[in-house]
Amino acid sequence: MATAAALPKWFEQPVLFSNRAVPVNSVPEGFDLRSGLPMGFLEFLAPLHAALTLRQRALLARRERAMVEAHAGKLPNYLPPSVATTNSWRIELPAWCADQRNQMTGPADEAELVVKMLNSGAPGVMLDLEDSIANSWEHTMCGIQNVLDALSGELTYYDRKREKTVEIVPSKTVIFTRPRGLHLHQEGVLDGELLPAALFDVAMVAYQVDFGKLKHPLCFYIPKSEAADEALWWRDLFQMIARAKGVPANSIKCMALVESHPLAYQMEEFAWNLRDHILGLNLGRWDYMASLIHFNLENPEWVLPDRNTIPHNVPFFQNFRELLPEICHKHGILAIGGMTALFPSRENAELNARALKVLAEDKKNEATSLMDGAWTGHPDQNAIAVAQFPEPNQLAGRPQNQDTHPNLRPTPAGVGKRTVEGTRAAIRTVIRYRKGVLNGKGASLLDGYMEDLATDRIYRLMIAQRLNHSSSVEILDEAGAPVRHTPELISRIFDEELERLLAEPANAKDPQAAETLREARRISEEMIRLHEFNPA
Repeated sequence: MATAAALPKWFEQPVLFSNRAVPVNSVPEGFDLRSGLPMGFLEFLAPLHAALTLRQRALLARRERAMVEAHAGKLPNYLPPSVATTNSWRIELPAWCADQRNQMTGPADEAELVVKMLNSGAPGVMLDLEDSIANSWEHTMCGIQNVLDALSGELTYYDRKREKTVEIVPSKTVIFTRPRGLHLHQEGVLDGELLPAALFDVAMVAYQVDFGKLKHPLCFYIPKSEAADEALWWRDLFQMIARAKGVPANSIKCMALVESHPLAYQMEEFAWNLRDHILGLNLGRWDYMASLIHFNLENPEWVLPDRNTIPHNVPFFQNFRELLPEICHKHGILAIGGMTALFPSRENAELNARALKVLAEDKKNEATSLMDGAWTGHPDQNAIAVAQFPEPNQLAGRPQNQDTHPNLRPTPAGVGKRTVEGTRAAIRTVIRYRKGVLNGKGASLLDGYMEDLATDRIYRLMIAQRLNHSSSVEILDEAGAPVRHTPELISRIFDEELERLLAEPANAKDPQAAETLREARRISEEMIRLHEFNPA
């Protein structure tokens, strides 16, 4: 949460923690911790909490300072030379993860999807406890149990069409778990204490898993980091858990998403701090775009065009996309590309063809940029994604004359369109996405695009940009006339889009669905008004 000095011009009042639109994940009232959590887990958790929670708070305070400084004009930049950037250090990548040409990702709380991803043939699968699941106790606990069952090969689902139980087919697929990020908290596990949600998730998985039966080390995907020093928090968490479990430190490995603008300038230092555990870095493009907007929220030159008119090779992405493999390959770790949001459809042949064509072009661009693999979210995308990468990896590839300090903030001048219809589409999407969250879904397929928390953040931030700079940036209507984006206009569009959604047959016939839509509309606008742009 930013302080008042950094708030946009249209902001009206300070945000109090108790007034947040998004609640903290809390243990349900009446839940018996002793019987509801694994025996001995609370004793396992307590020393981790004692060592790491105050450090998490300090890291979050530093993040807030960085955002305030950015809004005052001091934007992120590269760090001075250090041992991380000047020494010739290199990681020996294990053979079991040398091929990660496609990593399928999806919500860990959906058993059917987890099994389908693991049976898709993808070299890697990331089971998500963060952006694509609803941040509630029920969904977190369900996701953790599915992760454990997947790691043991015991997860199943019942296929009603075929009237059979489907099991995980044994394979070499590497399983990663994405815990919640450092910015999120877990309430109610230790009396009167707010835990880092990341601490709870990692500890719950590591405490219960049988390391001796795993086909590869226990692997996590670190999300939402904003500075190189945060890697030390994760390093110490992994090593404390390994000691407590009596296993070697290298029994826990990780990859890390680079999905915040400050971290893009500190990737090499971040990897150095995690060199005993790290396997690669991933360009988390959609959260990265949200972060880029957030850090440049006070700059009218950064009012982005409508999201779906921004090309995948826009300079602020492409410069970053070419820097990440250079840093990774310099030190022997993998560089993984981002998610393509347009999803295939088995019901709509035209949409399916367009989605797979966009996928192939996007992943080919990543392969040309010397990425080693990609992210996808649908089994039908796996073969096409893998086919774009010529070898199991491109670790030997280093670009010629690579600028080691490229401009990571080239303004998006001349790119895409800024339209009222784009604003309307953003508002419609955030209402529908938030309705999904209220119904326990952290990701929803909307108009052919898989929308999760990252893209919801992008849309909310884009609306905020247009409000913040309404007097200096033109947003055009269908006739090409500029329309000033005032709080009153945004509220009116929210009302109009809500009415359109309420008029749809499925919602008009279902009072509960209609009420959920109204609440989703209220929360979505409130999050924009209260400057709630952190990933929650």
